[in-house]
Amino acid sequence: MMGTVRQLAAEVERGLREAHPTLRKTVITKVALVVGAMLEARTPNTVELAHLLPLDTERQDLREQWRRRLLKNPLLSGAALLEPWVRHALAAAGRNGQTVVLSLDQTDLGERFAVLMLGLVVGDRVLPRAWAVEAGPANLGFDRQRTLLEYVRDGLPAGVEVLLLADRFYPSTALLEWLHRQGWHYRLRLKSNLSVDPGFGDIVTTGDLATGYTERGLPDVCLFGGGVPTNLGILHEVGHPEPWIIAMDCVPTRAAVRDYGRRWSIEPMFSDFKSRGFDLEATPLRAPDRLDRLLVIMALAMHGCVRVGQEEARERPNPLEKKRKRRRIRTLGPLESSPAAPSLGLSAVFDCSGDDCKCNNPYPPSIASARR
Repeated sequence: MMGTVRQLAAEVERGLREAHPTLRKTVITKVALVVGAMLEARTPNTVELAHLLPLDTERQDLREQWRRRLLKNPLLSGAALLEPWVRHALAAAGRNGQTVVLSLDQTDLGERFAVLMLGLVVGDRVLPRAWAVEAGPANLGFDRQRTLLEYVRDGLPAGVEVLLLADRFYPSTALLEWLHRQGWHYRLRLKSNLSVDPGFGDIVTTGDLATGYTERGLPDVCLFGGGVPTNLGILHEVGHPEPWIIAMDCVPTRAAVRDYGRRWSIEPMFSDFKSRGFDLEATPLRAPDRLDRLLVIMALAMHGCVRVGQEEARERPNPLEKKRKRRRIRTLGPLESSPAAPSLGLSAVFDCSGDDCKCNNPYPPSIASARR
């Protein structure tokens, strides 16, 4: 098993060296080893990860000390380590005038941690772009949201169009005003109890405007008691207990309301982090900064798996993929086809560990070249 981890780590290290030529060699080597162990074990249990590390010692306590020092290292920054791959993904997302789609959402790890995530929608999935971690069942407000949004904004290719998707726990006066200043497109789901000035009659709630309608468009309304101008699109489909009440920057149409459906791409990503993938909820960590650095390791593994899964689907398609009909390119969204789930990418990574490997490095030098 350690031999497999060593082979995976060697591939990861090669890509990290190409992408980060100025980063300290020891940091690159250590990060590559932990990413390799994460790909092999898919566990947040740092003791298990330490046991898999191919270190020149048989003592478990020394392995755990090595792991603890790494998770305390401030150089293990998600912003710095993920930057080359994220820039590559953003450039691909905005290619040929396509709209870069971002999804904002939060997940909780029981009562111990709250993780606010801003991710890039790639086909039917989301890749982690930036996140914030707080201890306890916190509701991370606009101050933390703004930090993530501004960080991502500063890394966008020049002139690219952006669409932000967010669930009904996030819209606020501050968020909408920020989006208006940036000139970003948005589809934000709203709660049914928000005050709205529809431009006729009295101030009502968003729920009042949706009552009795299966489809409705309301341009030029003001949310939060008349303070923030926006447009509302309402869609209540058969079989759904609640309507979608969507704030948007454009003329409210059925198609514009349906754009919000792409927000669900972030749910498979959370599943990959949690029950279906790395089992993050089982982490024994207690400090938010340690969890933040563990997320860096998982995000590096996830980016690599998704990329290898994409390469695998293109270079060695299975019979169903060979017969798949070509679909029309979507107006919104960075890619025509969705990337493979991490499980497929992980299978491709393990295929690479043999001598007859034919698939690409999960952290290919071409990304570093594109960055330069």
